Amino acid sequence: MTVPTVPGSSCPRCLTSTVRIGLPQSWCPSCAWNADQETPIVIGWRWLDRRLHRVAGRLTEAQFAALAERSLKPGRTSAARMTTLAAAFVLLIGVLTVAALGLWLLVTDFFTAYTVLGAVLIGVAFVLRPRLGSLADLTGQGIVIDPGQAPALFALVQRVATTVGAPMPQVLVLGYDLNAFTTAVGMRRTRVLCIGLPLWAALEPQEKVALLGHELGHFVNGDVRRGPLTQVAETTLDRVAHLLDPEETSGEPGRDLTATIAAALGRFVSAVARGLQLLLVWTSLRDSQRAEYLADETAARAGGTDAAVSTTELFLMTASIDTVIRREARAGNAMPAWRDAARAARANSAASLPLLRRLTRHTEASLHSSHPPTGLRAEMLERRPRQAATVTLTESEAARVDAEVAVHERKVLRELAY
Repeated sequence: MTVPTVPGSSCPRCLTSTVRIGLPQSWCPSCAWNADQETPIVIGWRWLDRRLHRVAGRLTEAQFAALAERSLKPGRTSAARMTTLAAAFVLLIGVLTVAALGLWLLVTDFFTAYTVLGAVLIGVAFVLRPRLGSLADLTGQGIVIDPGQAPALFALVQRVATTVGAPMPQVLVLGYDLNAFTTAVGMRRTRVLCIGLPLWAALEPQEKVALLGHELGHFVNGDVRRGPLTQVAETTLDRVAHLLDPEETSGEPGRDLTATIAAALGRFVSAVARGLQLLLVWTSLRDSQRAEYLADETAARAGGTDAAVSTTELFLMTASIDTVIRREARAGNAMPAWRDAARAARANSAASLPLLRRLTRHTEASLHSSHPPTGLRAEMLERRPRQAATVTLTESEAARVDAEVAVHERKVLRELAY
């Protein structure tokens, strides 16, 4: 595949020939002129969103430069971590205080106005209570499988977990999408690994090891956003904002002054809560992006640097790979056809990878992103000391694993073809 340059078009800054790939407009591969025209919406005001996008770009590049020059270790006491945990603790204490006050008012002077106020406070505390997720929330995202159904797959996951020093996931889900993730749910923090079957089919054997190394690395990389306290903080502030945001009815005829003032106060407090939530999210996401680099490091340790880089680069081509896999699914073709189609799509995009990697430094830089730009992740792996694979997956072993998961391909196929 040749890179689609724009005939007769040169960059007004550096006179390099512009290209048209990854964006509807032409842009410069040398100085990135015109690459940031599509500004991510953060606040909703274009002038502010553009400034925040530039801030995100500077923070992302600065973090990359700092981490590339030193060893990567899970951070336990970073500023982002301490700020996030402190805010979470304060909010949790606040919710418990509201509940305790409501209970005290309810039982202290029963059948009075204080009883009503106490019931209201208990209701508010109930709405703001921590949510830690559940396995039921994941049922629509894939198929839960047990070790007896896929012993070779579970053995592979165990090998990788041992290598990277991660605990074994307690639940394994085969997902419907070109994606993979880990999470922990419930009071007992049940560890869940979800592997999208389309993604699994698109990967080469050693890339599958790297993918598992990355995902299992999230159990040991110290990502503050995966802790229950962080989830409590962010979801509590969101619910406070929703709870206190009144309907836009201040101008309705017959609305009295007290109701108007209460609505204005509610909007103000709601806006403050949303602002605090944004600040908390932005702070925690800095730590989360660092955790992604650490997860990439565990991917390289398990599958080798080359496999980790190529796995990361696959996510530069998800649109084309997803398109061809869905095409095969609609035709009723199974996993071998998905694999061949994905290989063809990757081969067709290979020449464009350097440009796509550069482009992500602008298009994927965001204060709201939990991941660093894909191009920076691949470059970080290449700049760090090369690692040989500590877990090797042979073609025959990969075939056994694929045969186990192929039992569920018909259901995934129906989801893809829908």
